Amino acid sequence: MSTKLQLINSALILIGDLPLDSLTGTTRAHVVSNALYDNIVQNELSKFRWGFARRQAQCVAAVTPGSGDPIVPLFDYIHSLDNIKLAEKIASEQIKKNRNLKIFIQVNIGNEPQKAGLNISDLKNFYEKCTQELNLNIIGLMCLPPQYGSAKNYFNEMVELKKTLNVEDLSMGMSEDYLEAVACGATYIRIGSKIFGDRS
Repeated sequence: MSTKLQLINSALILIGDLPLDSLTGTTRAHVVSNALYDNIVQNELSKFRWGFARRQAQCVAAVTPGSGDPIVPLFDYIHSLDNIKLAEKIASEQIKKNRNLKIFIQVNIGNEPQKAGLNISDLKNFYEKCTQELNLNIIGLMCLPPQYGSAKNYFNEMVELKKTLNVEDLSMGMSEDYLEAVACGATYIRIGSKIFGDRS
């Protein structure tokens, strides 16, 4: 049976990251890797490609078209693309900065008016415009399911949308529901409070 260190390093290598020499260090890489391992069953960790965001900078916050200028040179991933103006801004800045970010389209999976994200009915046309006209590297879909009720149904719906568009990745699952997300097929999870504590 693989050791804890071997399982973590297997997951890091799968996402193109550097393996750890040991698990006793105090760097952020050690803390994050240990925290994730201790909250995920071993067979899941060995099976999925985890985005630890250790070496590759990942922007998981909401982004506006006006913030596109500084975002493009700073980040390798954007998890929250949800409108055409932002898509056009990113495309323009990528050409200027010679960058090719990996991008997730944010889907308003619960159709909640207070949340950002594309409506499901607009997703296919938006994806095609981003990939065919703007030449954006859309690698997957992201969602924030409704706070109340079972997140599993929404995660399963995201899986079907992923199949429809034939994209590779799903960014879904946070501190309170990441295990459900993993079971449904998440390839990127966004852990905050379980690692860094609740916001004060």
